[in-house]
Formats: sequence, C-alpha cells, structure tokens
Amino acid sequence: MLTYTALTTLPGKSQAEALGEALEELDPEPTGVGVFEVEDGKGIWEVGGYFLDAPDDIDLALLSAAFGAGPFVVSEVPDQDWVAKVRRELPPVEAGRFFVYGSHDAALLPEGRIGLLIEAAMAFGTGHHGTTLGCLRAYDRLLDDAQRFDNVLDLGCGTAVLAMSAARMGAASVLASDIDPVAVEVALANVKANGLDGRVGCVESIGFDSPVVQAGAPFDLIFANILKGPLIELAPDMAAHLAPGGLAILSGLLIEQAEDIVEVYQAQGFDLKTREDLSEWSALTLRRHQ
Repeated sequence: MLTYTALTTLPGKSQAEALGEALEELDPEPTGVGVFEVEDGKGIWEVGGYFLDAPDDIDLALLSAAFGAGPFVVSEVPDQDWVAKVRRELPPVEAGRFFVYGSHDAALLPEGRIGLLIEAAMAFGTGHHGTTLGCLRAYDRLLDDAQRFDNVLDLGCGTAVLAMSAARMGAASVLASDIDPVAVEVALANVKANGLDGRVGCVESIGFDSPVVQAGAPFDLIFANILKGPLIELAPDMAAHLAPGGLAILSGLLIEQAEDIVEVYQAQGFDLKTREDLSEWSALTLRRHQ
C-alpha cells in the first residue's frame, strides 16, 4: 500500500507551527504532521504531512501561498517494514568504552564494553549521527582522564542514550529532559529496557523550565545535543544551572557554527576544553569557571 508525504519549508517557528496546524485540517486528513527546524542554523523550518490518500495539489498550493512557504513536494512512499529497515541500516556504534546497539544485535556486545540498548523502532539519537557520537566520545575522554560526575542532566535527550551512559558510569543522579513529550516516552522506554528504572529520571521540559530540572541543579555535567539557536538562547541558563567547575558537552552544531557557540559561552564564564569535528558536525566540551 502506498502512502504519501507532502513537505515544504519556510522561515520562522511560529509560521511553521501555524502551517502545521492548518495542514491537520486538510481533507483527506494527514495521519501525522511534523514541524522541525532544519539543522543549518539559518532559521528555516520544515513542515510535513503524511497521508494514506494523495493530498489535493490545489489545497496544498493555497496553504503554501497563505503562509509564505515554498511549494509542497508530494512523494509516494512504498509500504515497507520500517523497523527491519532501521535494523539493516543502523549497525552497532562504538564510542570508546560505550557500545550502542539494538536488541537484534545483542549478541555482538563485546566483553568488557558498556552496552547501551536502543530499540530499533526508537532510532532517533542512537549514536549513528555525528552529534550523538561526538557527545559520547567527549564523555568517554573525560572518563579516561579519571573525571567522575555525580549529578548529570541530558538536555534535549531524544532516546536518553547520553543520560544512560552517565547512569552506567555510576552517576548518583541523572535527569533526561526533552521539549517533545514523545521523546520523553521513548526515553522512558529505553531506560526501562536497559534496566535503569529509578536511575534516570525522564521529564518534559522547555530548556531548564521544569521544576524537576531546576530542583536538580547545580549539575556537574550537562549534555545538550540540540541546535545552535537554542544553545545560544540557553547559554545564561546553562551557566546558572552548572556548578562552578562543571562541564557542558554541547553538540547539534555544524562545524562552521562552533566558533560562534564558543564565543557566546566564553562570555558566560566558560572555557573551551576540547572540540571534536565528525563529518560536518562539531562537539564541544566547555568548563564553567570556578
């Protein structure tokens, strides 16, 4: 059975969210609508709808004109087993002492490595993307330097793979937060699958706004694998919620955006400790002044 996608882009979060709401009112109705910021730092948003029946071209043209978006691109999507596809295309990932894998690859977990299980149907933030891998490698290097962290926050957690890595290394308190309630559900499922119930708290939070996150501060390590814009906006809060001498591992950044982030965080009392570039992405480790 064929399904259909209709995708467009436009500038501005509020416009994109309004277009997404309007898209939900189409006939035939979409089975789902997504609104995402494109990871290029230019403030461009993608709006997409998923349909069981082909959407009407005229309706889509009227919507794009009304919201100042580009023309919708409609594509046919063949029916397939998406979980099987993920399993084929997402092999295990090694990041120093950490080994990120799906349940179908459990037999491949090497002896002496720290396994982080991510179910194949919950593949966002598995470690295959350069940003997540960069964060894991940065954390692994800190551990190699005999640094230990007792109070850790994974901000914008996705699958919570970073939070789970901290729990596996013995952190006494670990929080995983995300702005997306679906991501929080995914995080909870992965925490349970890894036998970390009670070791990793999962909460919905816009930045540091959640009372649970605020009560957990000051943290001695914060992972923030998000995007350039939110990282810049959150810089003062990042400093306020980190303990003196605490570390922040930041990613979700294109290589050409890294210098801008470093400059913003230096103005908030951070020093750059390490930087690693993987493909087109960069991961930064910064220390807050004592």
